[in-house]
Amino acid sequence: MACFLVPGAEAVVTTVVQKAVGKERAEKLKLGWLNTMLWGGVILLAIEHVWHGEVVPWPPFLTAMNNPADIPVMLHEMALVGGAMCIVITLAWAALVAITSILKEKTISRKAVKA
Repeated sequence: MACFLVPGAEAVVTTVVQKAVGKERAEKLKLGWLNTMLWGGVILLAIEHVWHGEVVPWPPFLTAMNNPADIPVMLHEMALVGGAMCIVITLAWAALVAITSILKEKTISRKAVKA
């Protein structure tokens, strides 16, 4: 229903943080990667939700909000599914950053040994 809103909120926050910390620090932390992963997932999920009629171009925009009885179900899905997506995406990003950092250190140390 609205699970894409949770990673969307995280994407907004990380985009603001990326702009606030400065270009060098953002590149060191690879925040661009995280933002690309988050925004890409949000866009694809939003398209899928529109395709299935769960998001419409008129208020209240989310069809689950038409019936007040569906709102708790929607909030539960947002917390459970959206939260899980945020955790998985962030952990995947952290793993990629760690792997590239390790590979970069190994490459530098190999070049130092050869020199």
